[in-house]
Formats: sequence, C-alpha cells, structure tokens
Amino acid sequence: MASAMSDGHRRFLQALMSHGIVEGSEARRLHRRCCEVHKVYYAHDKLDDFINIINTCLQPLFMQIRKGISEDDGRTYYALVNLAETEITKMASDYAENELELFRKTMDLIICSANGFASSTDILNLVDELQTKKMKKKEAEQVLKNLVQDKWLSEREGEYTLHTRCIMEMEQYILNNYQSMARKCNICHSLAIQSQECETCGIRMHLSCAGKYFKAQTEPRCPQCNDFWPHEIPEINWTDSHLPSNSPGERRRASSSGTRRR
Repeated sequence: MASAMSDGHRRFLQALMSHGIVEGSEARRLHRRCCEVHKVYYAHDKLDDFINIINTCLQPLFMQIRKGISEDDGRTYYALVNLAETEITKMASDYAENELELFRKTMDLIICSANGFASSTDILNLVDELQTKKMKKKEAEQVLKNLVQDKWLSEREGEYTLHTRCIMEMEQYILNNYQSMARKCNICHSLAIQSQECETCGIRMHLSCAGKYFKAQTEPRCPQCNDFWPHEIPEINWTDSHLPSNSPGERRRASSSGTRRR
C-alpha cells in the first residue's frame, strides 16, 4: 500500500509549485526543512523516496516531480511537470498565438543548430516569418525576456538555448517532433541539446558529460564505437556560482562543427 502524503510532503510540493524548478542542493535543504517543521522522518539520502510518495499521489492528476540535469553545468534539478499536456499549447494561457509561434521557431533554430544555441539576431529576424500575427522586433525582445523569466529559455551574452525546465517538461514533445535531430546523451540518457556528436557512429554527449567522461583520457575515444573523438574537450571548471567557465562562444568551439544537425 502506497504511503500517504504528510504535511511535510505537502509543504515541499507547495514550494515546488511556487518555484516551478529548484536546484538539487536547494531541494535537499527544502526536504530537510519540511521534515523538521512537520516532524516527518528525515534521512539526507532519502530525497528521491520522499518525492516518490508525492508522485504516487500526483499520478491521478497527471503531474510529476521530475529529476533532470542542467546542460550548462551538469547539476541536478527537480521540476514539477504536467504530464497531461505535452505540447507547446500548455503555454497558451500565458502567451499570445504569435508569441507561441515565435517560441516554436526559436526552438527550431536551437535544436537544428550545431551547438544548441541561437543568437538574438537570428531570433529577432524570425518576426518577418510569423504567419499568425506580425510582431515588431521591440515586441519580440520583450517576448524573449518573458520566456527567460518564465524559464523556457536561457540567455547568456546574446545567445539563447532551452532552459532546463523546458527540456524536462518538453523532452518527449521534442523527441517526437524532431526525430531526425533530437537524440539522448549517451552518458546520462537525457535529451541532449548542447552537445557533441561522434562523426562515425552519431552518438551525442552533453558538453558537461563529455568533459567529465574524457577528463582522465589522454586520447579521447567514443564510448560507443571507440573511434577518436575529434572535438575539443569542454573544460568542466565551475566558478563560485557553479556555472561552467565556458562562454557561449567557447561552447560553440567545443561543440560539433558549424554545420546544422542532420
């Protein structure tokens, strides 16, 4: 028989509903706090078991607390996702039709790029291609700010990619709709947007996964076919903020060649 949710579980769920997505260390702190306040059994290594109880209760509501990995730095995140709505239409209540079209086209650029990024210039140029309703570039800039604020996109130095929350919520949608381009990382088995690709067998690895996997190898070789890995190995050196040292430009050089994904 499944365990019932306690007030500690409910408090954890409410906090996650408020934030949408939290980093792993914050989730662990929240877990401890909820257990202490409501006098629920606590063990520092039982966070996933704690969340499984919540997920069992959420199942009839087609919702789930999902665990994922950030493509930027390899850190673990937890997000509350809606399993009943799998398409971009889940954003319809927050965005106008032409704003959703801009997001779809931005997603096309990001997923079809060689490195998992799209420049602000390329995205703003998409406004001339909108079929639903025309949009000024100034308006498009505000839409991009909103998408970043709502954690659908991430931006750094004028380059945009999919936010961890977006990948966690829309992974199946992306795999279904970009079958020839979207693949999972050979190391962590999550959807790989910012990635490197083996030129021989075609497997993909997140930049952070590649950096960790090849760190101790003097001659990096593909984990699948054992051919030489031709890409620059990303540096996995975190700053105090835990962000990777690579700028978007450096990540472009560390990613696969400048051709678009096949």
